[in-house]
Amino acid sequence: MITSLVLLVTWIVLGLGTALIGLTWLFITGDVLVLYRLSMGTVRAGLRVAGIRIHVQWDSPLDPAQHYIFLSNHVSNLDPPVLLPIIPGRLSAFLKRSLMNIPILGYGMRRADFIPVDRDGRTESAAASVEIAARVLASGVHIVSFVEGTRSPDGRLQPFKKGPFYLAMETGAPVIPVSIYGTETMMRKGSLKVLPGTPHVHFHAPIHPHDYADRDALMDAVRAAIASGLPEWMRS
Repeated sequence: MITSLVLLVTWIVLGLGTALIGLTWLFITGDVLVLYRLSMGTVRAGLRVAGIRIHVQWDSPLDPAQHYIFLSNHVSNLDPPVLLPIIPGRLSAFLKRSLMNIPILGYGMRRADFIPVDRDGRTESAAASVEIAARVLASGVHIVSFVEGTRSPDGRLQPFKKGPFYLAMETGAPVIPVSIYGTETMMRKGSLKVLPGTPHVHFHAPIHPHDYADRDALMDAVRAAIASGLPEWMRS
């Protein structure tokens, strides 16, 4: 539990400074970028202090003039803090709507254009989230989604949610498949214990939605790319 405590204390201490400076700047200027950069720096610092060293592989350089949809598998609660700070530029992500109601934190996430998701299974709710995401993407912000919708219970790749693929086909934004592994043993599902270690994050070459006949064909291509960067036992 020592690693867990070190990580938590680091995030709390640095997070207080981040909130004070970043939120004050946001209130005064309306500019969320300072808060975003300080937040990502706080996350990186906590991981470093906790002995978490990330191995990153990029198959292709990103076009700085382009904005992307990053679609990743999901095996641990450590995945978001591992993945988000290593993506260059500003990004948004799909979040449970209830998280937007957390005092102060929820305000920051709303101002940073994070996308609320209602997990009620209704088509209308999914369509509303995709519509918001399309506007965010058009504003010049990357979108990140853990495409299985929830953490895998055993590390193996689960069925994908359709929403991100509707978004990709509608906007034509290039998709970056992302493979993550290693975090499944560093913070297991249902546990608060964090272990030091090396998460592996593989950013695959961009996939262009308009090269595919329909959403299902695009989904198959993204799934194949993500699976190719995972250990054999995690692929199905």
